[in-house]
This record gives sequence, C-alpha cells and structure tokens, in this order.
Amino acid sequence: MKRVFILLLSGILMSVSCAPKGQESVTEQSAGKIIEVTAEQAVTRMVPQQAEFTGNIEPFVKNNITSAAAQRIEKIFVEVGQRVTRGQLLVQMESVNYTQARLQLENLKVNLARTEELYKAGGVSKQQYDQLLTQVQVAGESVRNISENTKLLSPIDGVVTQRLFDNGDMATGMPILVLMQINPVKIMVNISEEFYPQTRVGTPVEITLDVYNGKKYNGKVSLIYPTIDPATHTFQAQVTIPNSSGEIRPGMYAKAKVDFGSKERIVVSDRAVIKQTGTNDRYVYVVDGDIVRYTKVETGKRFGDIYEIKSGLEAGQMVVTAGISRLVDQAKIKVVEGNNMLKQ
Repeated sequence: MKRVFILLLSGILMSVSCAPKGQESVTEQSAGKIIEVTAEQAVTRMVPQQAEFTGNIEPFVKNNITSAAAQRIEKIFVEVGQRVTRGQLLVQMESVNYTQARLQLENLKVNLARTEELYKAGGVSKQQYDQLLTQVQVAGESVRNISENTKLLSPIDGVVTQRLFDNGDMATGMPILVLMQINPVKIMVNISEEFYPQTRVGTPVEITLDVYNGKKYNGKVSLIYPTIDPATHTFQAQVTIPNSSGEIRPGMYAKAKVDFGSKERIVVSDRAVIKQTGTNDRYVYVVDGDIVRYTKVETGKRFGDIYEIKSGLEAGQMVVTAGISRLVDQAKIKVVEGNNMLKQ
C-alpha cells in the first residue's frame, strides 16, 4: 500500500514539473512568482462616430382603396404594377344609389325654386323656405359622399401593388386595391440614445442594398420620434431616400450608415482586449502597482489595431498588451516594456 502511494505521488510531481510553460499560471501565482508583461497606457483620441443600422425598405405612403359601403364593383381600370397619378379614376362602383340620390337632389332643387318664388310673394313662411333649403344642402352632401364611394380616385402618385377583387365582385370592406408611393421610399431605424443630441432632420444617411452589390444611395433623416424606448435606450427615426429611377423597391434589405462626426474617446491596443469565451463580454488587465486587475470594459468601434473604450477604463491607466495568457486576477507582475504605441 505504501508503495502505491509513493508511485502516485511521484506521478503527480512529474506531471507538474513537465507542464507546458503557458499553463503554469495557477502554480506560479500560488508560489507568488512575478510575471513579466508588456503594458501600454490608455489614451484619448478623436474617434469617428459612425453607426450602421439594418432594415427593410418601406413605401413612403401606402393606401388601401375601398368603398365605405358594400357595393358591387362595376369596373376596375388599373392592374398590378401600373403607375397612377393623384386624382386618377381607379374603380367605378355600381351607380344605382348615386343615380337615385341625384334624382332626389334635382327634385328638391325644383321644389326649392318654386318655394322661393312663393316666399318672395308672401305665399309661404320663411321657416318653410329654410327647411326646404336645408333639405337641398343635406341631399347635396349625400350625393357628394355617394359619388366619392362610387368613383374611387387615387389619393397619391404611386404604383398599384395589389388587386384583390375582379369586375362584378361585391366589395365587402376589404381593400379593392393597394397603392404605394415609392418615390421617395423610406427606412425606419432605431438609433442609440447617445446620438439623440446630434440627430437632426436633414442629417445625411448612406444607404446600401445587398441586391445591387452594395450600391450606395443618399438619404436623409426626415422624421425623429420624440421619445426614448426605456427597454432598448433607442429612439426611432425615419430616413427618406429619393427613388426617381424606381429601382429601390419596398421589402428590400438595406443598411443605413449615419455619420455623427467625431468624439474624444479612450482607446487601447486591440492586443489588450480579451473576449470572454461563451459571452460577448470584453476584459482587460489593468496594472495597479505591482499587480493586475481583471476589469470588464465596454468597447465601441474597432479601427485597425485599436479599440474604442466606452466605459470601464480611464485615460492614463496602464493595460497589459503582452504576457496576458499567463495572468489571473491580482497576479503579481513586472512591466518590462511600457512604450505607448498609441501615442505615435
């Protein structure tokens, strides 16, 4: 039994002594060994503030063309894909009600003319005349309303994107046609609240579409919603894109890049930033005297070999850039090289 114990102990000692140098960190720390590292100072630099958003192209205006009352469709004058202009006749509904209303109005007008002559001659009272005048006005308004629901006109310059009925069908409240205005088009984006002060109506936006191999289009912020979403800390903005060629179509996937100028930000070398496995968290080792502290940071954009640091670091703090693989939190270190390449 004693011999077995001795053999096991010998095996453990051999495995420790033969461990690769890069895996000695825990043993070295328990022994208090000082690890040599390279460190650089976190500095401030003017960093471009660009944000990219994605979304689907939407029509600038979308209209559902329908009749207010259930009526039979007499004739639809347009087809899907056809361009229409504002005020163009799209659909003619059956005109039975319209004809009856027009006849009733004409009869009332005749009676009004007769009553007016009698009123002037003293044959009827002013009250009788006023009552008949009111009936004529009400009938005239009714004719106008029926006319609007008998002859359906286009409210916009646009294109027909859907036709849901045929001639002779009974319209039952569903849209007969769907129109879209596609010049211009728009995209809705959710922008981080930190950019709210810099966002203005007219702010330029660069739009790219994958379907056209990244071709660029110039858009502008045309509407800014006045509230911040407390869950996402973003606000919504509408970006309008001219589309005179008509090649941008609703439903296309788009990327919108907004340039918010430059801000002074803390930056560090990308060699200092550690991504924690299995998460999106980033850390750095901050030099604190003769030890290091494993510190979580919030990174922004990456520019070449440097990272923008939004939080977690202050300018002037030293961060480890080499020797990281041998470190743990509060490890004892010696900085053997401290040249700050970021200042060059």
